[in-house]
Amino acid sequence: MTLLEGQKAPDFSLLNEKGEMVHLADFKGKNVILYFYPKDMTPGCTTEACDFRDKFEDFSHLNAVVLGVSPDNASKHTKFIDKHGLPFSLLVDEDHAIAEAYDVWVLKKMYGREYMGIERSTFLIDAEGKLVKAWRKVRVKNHIEEVYAYLAEQEAKQ
Repeated sequence: MTLLEGQKAPDFSLLNEKGEMVHLADFKGKNVILYFYPKDMTPGCTTEACDFRDKFEDFSHLNAVVLGVSPDNASKHTKFIDKHGLPFSLLVDEDHAIAEAYDVWVLKKMYGREYMGIERSTFLIDAEGKLVKAWRKVRVKNHIEEVYAYLAEQEAKQ
């Protein structure tokens, strides 16, 4: 099933880096920027996380929370957060169930090898839990600015 903008976002219950259960419903009344990334400590994922970190206050002013999701475990997430001073939670999706629900667990190819993995993607979920915007096959460069501009435009309309 393809996830479409305007639909209710798939709910989730995932552990964060502290071992606490996090649910999408915990953020009712806030915009949620849910971004999926392949792996902690890799160059592209580090750049993306640090870009979200650097824009975190601006997103907060737009009533938004940022949540990262990858198949890495809580221990790896904690090291990643500590090393880069990330002010937001990273969620553990080791069985990739939520990645599958958001259609980002896909067949990938690298150096002629095929494997299943996360397709870098970002989803904007509104205060009522509806999927407002999906960015798929994300290129890291300028992505955070694009997400911020879109969210700012949406907030200005309200």
